[in-house]
Amino acid sequence: MRNVKISKLWDQLHSSYWFIPAVMAVVATALAFTMLNLDRTGKVNIDYWWIYTGGADGARSLLGSVAGSMISVAATAFSITIVALQLAASNFGPRLLRNFMQDTGNQIVLGTFIGTFIYCLLVLRTIHGKGDGYEQYVPQLSVTIGTLLAIISIGVLIYFIHHASTIIQASHVIQNVSEDLHSAIERLFPEKIGHGKPEDSLGVEEIPISFEEEALPIRANGTGYLQAIDDEEFMEIACKHNLLIRLKVRPGKFLIQGSDLALVFPRKKVNKKLTKQINDAFILGKERTEQQDVEFPINQLVEIALRAISPAVNDPFTAIRCIDRISAGLCHLVQRDFPSPYRYDKNKKLRFIAERVDFQGLVDCAFNQIRQYGKSDAGVTIRLLEAIAAIATYTNSSKYQASLRHHADMILEDSREGLSQEQDRKDVEESYYQVIKNLNNDGNNKDWD
Repeated sequence: MRNVKISKLWDQLHSSYWFIPAVMAVVATALAFTMLNLDRTGKVNIDYWWIYTGGADGARSLLGSVAGSMISVAATAFSITIVALQLAASNFGPRLLRNFMQDTGNQIVLGTFIGTFIYCLLVLRTIHGKGDGYEQYVPQLSVTIGTLLAIISIGVLIYFIHHASTIIQASHVIQNVSEDLHSAIERLFPEKIGHGKPEDSLGVEEIPISFEEEALPIRANGTGYLQAIDDEEFMEIACKHNLLIRLKVRPGKFLIQGSDLALVFPRKKVNKKLTKQINDAFILGKERTEQQDVEFPINQLVEIALRAISPAVNDPFTAIRCIDRISAGLCHLVQRDFPSPYRYDKNKKLRFIAERVDFQGLVDCAFNQIRQYGKSDAGVTIRLLEAIAAIATYTNSSKYQASLRHHADMILEDSREGLSQEQDRKDVEESYYQVIKNLNNDGNNKDWD
């Protein structure tokens, strides 16, 4: 991944409600001064029917009305957005708030209203009429642009009314998280760092026998969630100092100050400066992100599903939608190569060993909690088996199939305890047999696209 730190900075800016509105406010300020300069120079032909040709009082009244209404609308839009965030936190889980904060539509809406307000204020102060003590001056072109911005703002308001009513719908939220999952899979599998060998090509023989005894552990100098690892920085450090580094953590894990981050061999080359450089390559934050953590969007879908099947909500259809999206993500995943943990430099020398993510762990993350909490719901249980049956058709890997079979067995076993009706148990068994049938077919090798 290129320049992880810039990606992290952009992610922080994109997840804020101040960045885009602030940029649009600056653009509106620049636009106001530009238009006022054009009016003063008189180099622009304004002999058109749509140019404002009224007097100073009319221009003041027009821009004053626009400015006053824009700040009122901006306050209303902001209030609606806060209500939407509260609803999202209570219905889908507080971990989903970050997805709402990243909604570019809301940020542009707020920026449009604020920008129009600032533009009107800046133009309004330059208008002079008779009796003001100045020569009468009406920047006709600037006032016309202010009117145009007001019309655009009305269109943005109409869009916002529609947008605010759709972003809190369960289907919309689930689809957005699902898109994050697919994007993470595209980005991380396979992840090209240095010159890696295929997954089955083990680099164990290239690790010094005394590695564990002679490697120096590098400990975390902060506490928080590991959001990303600057792999390019790691490769550069390892090549420059001729090191072999084994990572002890991976993105998504919670780190406590003083916990082990990596083992560095040989230890005699490690000093304070190098320790700080290695620590700086680990990017910590207060919450998980999907930047290098493919488990995070899966956890978000699982969280929505668990809230949906809780007794307080009792909405199994939302849980089923989450299972559908999870199965689509895993179907995508099983067709990708998992990156080798052994990373090589250009001279094909082993430089560092990453902490890998495996398919078994991701399937556990996807199905375990939904199975445990949904075992008394026949619909959720059957859809879990249908999801596994669908994933089985996309892979002929015996390792993946064994993992899917393990979960199908546990779902069947739990359903016998959780379901009270005999017919429900028979329906679950039929779905289970379909899973076994698909697993025995060794996959159909379907293409994701």
